[in-house]
Amino acid sequence: MTITPEQRIQLHGFNNLTKSLSFNMYDICYTKTKDEREAYIEYIDEQYNADRLSKILNNVSDIIGAHVLNVAQQDYVPQGASVTMLVSEGPIVEIPEESLDESPGPLPDNVVMQLDKSHITVHTYPEFHPSEGISTFRADIDVSTCGEISPLKALNYLIHSFDTDIMTMDYRVRGFTRDTSGRKLFIDHEIGSIQNYIPDEIKSSFDMIDVNVYQENIFHTKCKLREFDLDNYLFGYTKDKLSKKEQQEITEWLKLEMDEIYYGKNINRPS
Repeated sequence: MTITPEQRIQLHGFNNLTKSLSFNMYDICYTKTKDEREAYIEYIDEQYNADRLSKILNNVSDIIGAHVLNVAQQDYVPQGASVTMLVSEGPIVEIPEESLDESPGPLPDNVVMQLDKSHITVHTYPEFHPSEGISTFRADIDVSTCGEISPLKALNYLIHSFDTDIMTMDYRVRGFTRDTSGRKLFIDHEIGSIQNYIPDEIKSSFDMIDVNVYQENIFHTKCKLREFDLDNYLFGYTKDKLSKKEQQEITEWLKLEMDEIYYGKNINRPS
């Protein structure tokens, strides 16, 4: 199926395809002492509390053209937060041509599209290694839509909303709809890779791997930051307070943590 921006598929009734985006991000930090670790967790809980996460999801709702019906949010003790939004279709207006393009979405803007009842969720997971001074913050965002626009149009905004070292993204189109002749359509837009929805300046900063199952409309992309400044990973002090040996050791631990998350396996650790 090839669709140009000038073409539209006339559907028989409503678009019954379900498009789901799962955006998973990790932020890594070195916290040598218990006090540093507790301060980092406190910072994360403040930076990504339920109120701020709700604002992020509201902007995602605007980008995909949804109306928020209900919001459930919760901050947890000792750490973590969750937000779930039930959304409904927005006003039916002319579909912008760029809704079919494989290109990054807005940051953020009002893009009003047709959308059936669906949901947007976010959950956060702060945690730490018991002995190696590594703290990791994870956030999972899921956007599920049943309308004309793909939730991939919200990906650019989500990337800019979190300070991330590693990202994994999964996109799947399920179900089918029909054109007016009764022919089934199992996807209503062209997609070669999730990478095509990420801006070039972001892609240039990350190593990226794709695993795509085109015949099943399943797409997976993961990204790992290529280079980093150690100062951005120390909590409460800067690297000039450390010896060269300490800087090298901490850098190795941070890179190892990122590699294990990126490749999804345990790697032999330095002695």
